[in-house]
Amino acid sequence: MLAIAAVVPETALLVPGAAGRAVVLEDLRAAAVAAVRDVVRSAPDRVVVVAPGPVDRTLDGPVRPSLAAAGIDDGDLGWALPDDVPSPARTAAEVGRPTPGVGASVALLLLAAGGWTGPTTVVEVAPPAPDSVVAGQRGVDGERAGALRALGAGLVGRSGRVALVVAGSLSARNGPQAPHPADDRAWPLDAAILDDLSRGDPPARLRLAAIPGTLAAELVVTVWAPLQVLLGAAAGFPSLEAAAAHAGAPYGVAYAVATWRASSAPVDAGPHGPHGRGVAR
Repeated sequence: MLAIAAVVPETALLVPGAAGRAVVLEDLRAAAVAAVRDVVRSAPDRVVVVAPGPVDRTLDGPVRPSLAAAGIDDGDLGWALPDDVPSPARTAAEVGRPTPGVGASVALLLLAAGGWTGPTTVVEVAPPAPDSVVAGQRGVDGERAGALRALGAGLVGRSGRVALVVAGSLSARNGPQAPHPADDRAWPLDAAILDDLSRGDPPARLRLAAIPGTLAAELVVTVWAPLQVLLGAAAGFPSLEAAAAHAGAPYGVAYAVATWRASSAPVDAGPHGPHGRGVAR
C-alpha cells in the first residue's frame, strides 16, 4: 500500500558540488531534502524511486548512482554516494551493479542524504513515443498513460508500506533563460500541475491524469511519465494529505517539491485505478 510520496526535481544541480564552486538552488535543495526526510520518517518497508529515463526498466537490486552521464565527476559531489567506501574497494564492491540515469541517481542521492538505508527499487519510465507526439495520436497517448498507471498500482500492490520518490521537472520552456525555446503554454500548464500537486484530492488527480503526454513532450515536462506512475499508485485513496513545499523556475525550468501522504485506506479502484486507460484532453 502507498504510505507516502514525494515529488522532487531530477536536475543534477540539486546535488551540492554539481555546479562546481557555484552556489545554486539552495532553497530548492533544502525543500527536496526535507520532503525526502518526511519519507524516511514515515518508516516505509520499501522506497521506490520513479524517474524519467530513455526506456522503461526496473532495477530491483543494488545499483550504483552516478552523475557521470551529466558530465559531472562523482568525486566532486558534496554528498557521498550511498554505501560510500574508499576506492578501490568501492570499485570492486560495485562490479556488476547497474547505473541508473541521472534523474534516478539524483533521487537516490537525496534519499541517502535523508538517511534512508532500507530496500530500494528504481523504476525508470520513458516519455511518450516520438511517433505519438508527431502525429498527435490521442489513442496512443492514452494507452501509454494507462500502462504507466497500471505499473504504479502494481508497485504498491505488494505487501507492506511502500513510499515513492518521484523525480522530474515541469516545463523547460519558461522565458529567455530556458534551455528550450520559450512557449506561452508552459507557465499555465506548470501552474495547473503545481496547484493539483498541492491538492492531491480525486478531482486534482483526474486533472493530472488528463494532461496529454503529447503536450508534456512538446513543453519538455519530464515529470509526466513518473507522475502517471504516482497516480496509479494513489488510485483508490479517497483523500491524501497533500502539500507543495517549493516551486520556482530558475534558469527557465520549472521545478516543484510536493508530498502526498496517505491518510486513509484505499478503496477498490479496479485494475487501472479510477482514471481508466484512455484519459486525455
